Amino acid sequence: MSIAANVVKELREKTNAGMMDCKKALEETKGDFEAAVEWLRKKGLASAAKKSGRVAAEGAVHAQSNGKTGVLVEINSETDFVARNDGFRTFVQDISQHALTNPQGDILTQNFAKTGKTVEESLKEVIATIGENIVVRRTLRYDLQGEGLIHTYIHGEGKIGVMVEVGGPSSSADVKTFAQDVCLHIAAMNPMALSADQMPADVVAKEREILKAKNLEQGKKADMVDKIVDGQIRKFLAESCLLDQAFVKNPDQKVSDYMKETGKKAGGDVSIRRFARFELGEGIEKKSTDFAAEVAAQMKGH
Repeated sequence: MSIAANVVKELREKTNAGMMDCKKALEETKGDFEAAVEWLRKKGLASAAKKSGRVAAEGAVHAQSNGKTGVLVEINSETDFVARNDGFRTFVQDISQHALTNPQGDILTQNFAKTGKTVEESLKEVIATIGENIVVRRTLRYDLQGEGLIHTYIHGEGKIGVMVEVGGPSSSADVKTFAQDVCLHIAAMNPMALSADQMPADVVAKEREILKAKNLEQGKKADMVDKIVDGQIRKFLAESCLLDQAFVKNPDQKVSDYMKETGKKAGGDVSIRRFARFELGEGIEKKSTDFAAEVAAQMKGH
């Protein structure tokens, strides 16, 4: 089958595998992108895939909190030009504020105080004004559970948003600094779970399957493979679970060590209860269009 060059290029960018290996992987998997990633990893030709999938949408992620409540919002547009439009940016901020002050639910059907209409009706008006499709893709709200605080962080002008709930003395400056540092860490390191016991079993099983196939492909003895894979799984969990990761601002200590250190300074137990990370467009596959064909199609319409 014929494999488009742009798909081969995208696979190479995601896996760091060679161009010809990427082409062969796509041919072997009949063009299935995610299956091709897995094929390359089993052959030992690709680095481990990050949690986020193919990021290819425009728009913005917004995050805000008042200490007791926090929200993450992602709103997508068709082009980067619109994503930088002041009207679009204002709408994103307004929806974020709405999500902060209203219960979690079907946001499109809720009354939007700024316009006196529903969020969906207000969205249609923005679409009509801007002239491009806009989608409120997802929202997430945290309400504080016990003593502590909820902190949010936006990275890269709306490319990544992070929200974390920290348990502990909320008035402590050390706890507030810890919450901010953890948000920065999550934005940079993209952990898949809080701790090893919270890592989904199917994720671990899939990783084990890939590592086993990779070791056998490399000629490791069959009776030793399971033991080797056990060690590699421990490494995978240490690199993928927030509490076990090396703290991005001080790689000599784990996040869990920094957490305990903060508790001692604050005079009380400090914990990370939960966290969330939105990356703009993660999991969305953007349709690739041949530019010459696009121009030709537009010319036909005139």
